[in-house]
Amino acid sequence: MLAFATPLDSDLAQQYLSPAEFDAFQQMARAEQLHSLNVLRDVLAQLEETPDPLAVAALLHDVGKSRYHLAVWQKTISVLMKQFAPTLVARINQSERLTFWSAPFIVREKHPQWSADILETCESDPIATWLVLHHQESAKIYQNHPNYPLLVRLQQADNAN
Repeated sequence: MLAFATPLDSDLAQQYLSPAEFDAFQQMARAEQLHSLNVLRDVLAQLEETPDPLAVAALLHDVGKSRYHLAVWQKTISVLMKQFAPTLVARINQSERLTFWSAPFIVREKHPQWSADILETCESDPIATWLVLHHQESAKIYQNHPNYPLLVRLQQADNAN
């Protein structure tokens, strides 16, 4: 709620993003940009080495949300409804039509795919794209995948912010 008053460290983002990726980053709502920068800082603090694709994924994991900017109350209601009425949310998520009522649920559900699509358009590293695509799924599903350790790091940082 105080995103408007919080300084934005664009220089940090530019260190890790290509010009096309940075343009995509700038399309995100300010609160999402701040969140992504915090995720990046947490990822960088986890270990001495952070591969560039993980840094890109940290910054752009929610870039798909830029397709439909939501108000804070809309984000809040989607989180609460997923917790207390998951069957209703699942039914709403079957729709592809973004309306005032359905948008919070559809954006929450579809943004990983939308984010991956944007990264592909930016010709981002395939590892970054894979991390973004799967950042909301259970990492356990991918424990035998070579990118599993990076996915765990991304999810830990995202969940902390």
